[in-house]
Amino acid sequence: MAIGDWIEVCDTAEILPGAGVRVEIGDDPIALWNVDGSYYATQDSCTHEETSLAEGDLWGDVVECPLHGAQFDVTNGEVLSLPAVLPLKTYPVKVEDGKLYIEWNAES
Repeated sequence: MAIGDWIEVCDTAEILPGAGVRVEIGDDPIALWNVDGSYYATQDSCTHEETSLAEGDLWGDVVECPLHGAQFDVTNGEVLSLPAVLPLKTYPVKVEDGKLYIEWNAES
């Protein structure tokens, strides 16, 4: 996989601890997560049904889909409960000067 470009997506202050926000890169919805001051990025659409995970509840590092209750680990995309069976796509994240960046390439 080719190394992508680092794209600024938001200020870290926009994501409260224990919360997620949705951003879009082109037509791709991305969920950004703040887990106790550490930031993570995943695809925003649940792999079971196309709904926004950023609208779900985040407990620690686990997000629950608001539609059918599937749970995912936002740190690595792992599926933790049915009805989802496919993991989430995840993206590398870095913080510089209070800005959050994700690594993005055309193959993402």
